[in-house]
Amino acid sequence: MNAASHNKVTAAHLARQAYLYVRQSTLRQVFENTESTKRQYSLRERAVALGWPLERVVVIDSDLGQSGADGDRVGFQKLVAAVGMGEVGVVLGLEVSRLARSSSDWHRLLEICALTGTLILDEDGLYDPSHFNDRLLLGLKGTMSEAELHVLRARLIGGQLAKASRGELEIGLPVGLIYGPDGKVVLDPDQQVQTALRTFFATFRRTGSATATVRSFREQSLLFPRRLRTGPHKGELLWAPLTFSHALDSLHNPRYAGAFVYGRTTVKKTGDGKVTIVDLPREQWHTFIPDAHPGYISWEDYEEHLRRLHENAQAQGSERRHGPPREGPALLQGIAICGRCGDRMTVGYFQRRERLLPEYRCQREGIELAITRKCQRIAGHGLDEAIGDLLMEVVSPLALEVALSVHEELQSRANEADRLRRQQVERARYEADLAQRRYLRVDPDNRLVADSLEAEWNHKLRALAAAQEDYDRQRQTNQVLEPDKRAQIIALATDFPRLWRNPATPDRERKRMVRLILEDVTLLRQEQTIVAHVRFRGGATRTLTVPVPPKVWQTWQTPREVVDEIDRLLDSHTDNQIAAHLNDGGFRPGRTSRFTSWMVMNIREHYGLTDLYTRLRRRGLLTVDEVASALGVSRQTVAVWRRAGKLVAHRFNDKGACLYEPPGENAPMKWAQQHARRGSLHTHAGKEVQSVA
Repeated sequence: MNAASHNKVTAAHLARQAYLYVRQSTLRQVFENTESTKRQYSLRERAVALGWPLERVVVIDSDLGQSGADGDRVGFQKLVAAVGMGEVGVVLGLEVSRLARSSSDWHRLLEICALTGTLILDEDGLYDPSHFNDRLLLGLKGTMSEAELHVLRARLIGGQLAKASRGELEIGLPVGLIYGPDGKVVLDPDQQVQTALRTFFATFRRTGSATATVRSFREQSLLFPRRLRTGPHKGELLWAPLTFSHALDSLHNPRYAGAFVYGRTTVKKTGDGKVTIVDLPREQWHTFIPDAHPGYISWEDYEEHLRRLHENAQAQGSERRHGPPREGPALLQGIAICGRCGDRMTVGYFQRRERLLPEYRCQREGIELAITRKCQRIAGHGLDEAIGDLLMEVVSPLALEVALSVHEELQSRANEADRLRRQQVERARYEADLAQRRYLRVDPDNRLVADSLEAEWNHKLRALAAAQEDYDRQRQTNQVLEPDKRAQIIALATDFPRLWRNPATPDRERKRMVRLILEDVTLLRQEQTIVAHVRFRGGATRTLTVPVPPKVWQTWQTPREVVDEIDRLLDSHTDNQIAAHLNDGGFRPGRTSRFTSWMVMNIREHYGLTDLYTRLRRRGLLTVDEVASALGVSRQTVAVWRRAGKLVAHRFNDKGACLYEPPGENAPMKWAQQHARRGSLHTHAGKEVQSVA
């Protein structure tokens, strides 16, 4: 230790503690490169030589196994905090690169050390950051340390990128692809693996959904292969049930389409030091070589899979656009829009009389604000029937030809707009290139001009990115109708009614037919009606008005026409007769399938209908006692005369009780037969006397 170093150490420094910072980049270095660890710990003897007692030398080694480029280092943060509080007299490290790989962290530490009068010591000497020369030297060492990381990285990955550019870099392959003896990628010779993968892609093309594909594999008890990437059994083939994440990874992997790609992702650090992996757009991939090796699908199939996944994913976002048709009878699933707030509506189902009925709900605000109130709830059964009737009306060859002609006109306009947007992108790219050339021609020492030109270059690059993003988004929205799709839509006009009415047609297929014709449906519930603004593909619109379906308790009520019919029948029918008449006439009660006399009696009492007995009495009919008294006979005689047809009676209940019409001039009389017999005898006697005379 030279005299200059001792002159920098004062009593104020010795009054504080000495901090030794120990770090190595990887755990492998910790276990294998033990000599470096020993050299770092031996710096305690340098501190003792400068005058610090051994017990006042604090060792911070909690960052062993962490890179200096990692901002989340607990030991380094502890060191900076102690320096800032004035507790440290000297910071010891084997070399500057052990402290920080980032110039920002290193210069921040130098600032704090200069303010608190803390010294820094490494193998080359002792430095005082408050002195200009020492600080200049330390800053240079920090810059060289940061540059060292870049140089090492460039050396490590330079050859790797060169091989990737030629498509010769051996990287991990998905299951179903292996490297052959010559180093080229071939299909896995295991036929079971090939069959499983081909079945997987065929199932996705049939169902159009990754979730449905996983469900199909589960329902059929099919297993999916995967290779172990880590552990003692690394590289072995394992068969297990297909998972959703594995299905998505396989559908997104371009290696199955026979393409070699490199640089699909990049690593980004957030403000809190967390590392995230970000997928890059295709134009930013480092290497993309189509048809580089055999695959299980074509590149066109791969792009179609990505398009379907993109549409399916949008159904889970805030817009909920074009979700895949799923199970359930709701025709407008994924295309129903709330007429109040403009959000996409979700679908729920409820059971009624063994039928599954849909309900469209706008509940985004309720979910976000944690409230139970929903923007709109619209029963979908009657609405779906109205939409089906509308489609049956409009789907005809002539109507489809007109719609397709309109679509072609709109497509031509979209192509013209696309050409203009493409020119905007080209202009933005030219301006960005021009700004770059201006910046590169400026003298680097002229910072005033260089900073201004750099800011202008960044502004032009942001404008280029925005123009390119808008261009790509509009191209996805305005897709050209292919000839085969046009022929399919025309053929649909003749098959549509038959397919739509066929009970065997699945709900999923009905929804797909709806998606071919309709763009979206905006729903608005009013007091007594539901207004549906239907927008067809091509721009045409129609407005439907559907009555609000009755509530459950209203469906249990007896219809008004049934009550009126019962009121009419009560003039001449009993409860049992009325029930039979209603059932034969096709009337149905609210909750059951047939009427009974007990139900008719309850309806009479609930609606205050006058019963048959009262109505007959109002018409002047008499009771059996009243008729018996008027004729001077007994009740039994009245019954005998009624059965004989001599008295007209009307039943007023189901027990056979009757009311009688008032007897007229021809009413039967008591002893009428005896009087008739006696008159006959007198007549015969008179004739005999006359004859004798």
